[in-house]
Amino acid sequence: MNSKILGLTLAAVGLLVANAAEQAPRVEFPAPSPASTLKQRVGLTDVEIVYSRPSVKGRKIFGGLVSHGEVWRTGANTATRITFSTPVRINGAEVPAGTYGLFTIPGENEWTVIISKGSEQWGSYRYDQKDDLVRVKAKPEKLAQSVETFTIGINDLRDDSATLAIEWEKVRVPVKIEVDLVNKLKAQIDQVMASNEARKPYFQAAMFYYDHNLDLQKAKEWVNAAVAEREAFYIVHLQAKILAKTGDKAGAIKAANRSTELAKQANDSGYVTLNRDLIASLK
Repeated sequence: MNSKILGLTLAAVGLLVANAAEQAPRVEFPAPSPASTLKQRVGLTDVEIVYSRPSVKGRKIFGGLVSHGEVWRTGANTATRITFSTPVRINGAEVPAGTYGLFTIPGENEWTVIISKGSEQWGSYRYDQKDDLVRVKAKPEKLAQSVETFTIGINDLRDDSATLAIEWEKVRVPVKIEVDLVNKLKAQIDQVMASNEARKPYFQAAMFYYDHNLDLQKAKEWVNAAVAEREAFYIVHLQAKILAKTGDKAGAIKAANRSTELAKQANDSGYVTLNRDLIASLK
């Protein structure tokens, strides 16, 4: 057989093998611990957590499958990874922006939460304490109902904080995340308000100053400007709250009554109730 024919024959055989492989039946099984990605913005900080979610499946988890007093990957498969887009505080400990491994040491009465520079590894087999950035303590809480599938959530959202909660079986471990939003945003607001920009965020700036107990005279000035631009029921309601906080009860009641009129025109019963409650609190 000459080389040309041999080459054609081998090519044909290869094509047959490839076609047979493509036609062979395949079975895709579900992952025992499916991968999950949680993304949450806290103030102006983006938090991302990548982890795997094992289930109880009738097993004893803490003090059983997950040993007390030993470093845990905080999930399954690859060690849990957490990313912060800005510097944060974890239970008071400073953590720069970056991507880290999230390890824990479970205990019956206390957990250790570890933010590690070793973010890329399978399990915790190559965990090295030298890579620890911070270690903080957290108090586990007993849940009334069992959580079947391991869950990490971010709740209790505020402009400058949130709660990261680790939940599985009947255990919940809350960890506080804090971001330095107030100083950062206050500087930006003051810069915009001092500029020659034609349109300024009067309402948003006034609300931010009110919510964070900053300069109430500035908040009052800005909310008045916002009302002058647009007399909407929710803007006038904020005006009433700011006046109440500055001690001007008469002005606050007058503004709350006006907000009520506007809310009724807009068929917004929620703000009618909010204004009624505000007025009652001032009498």
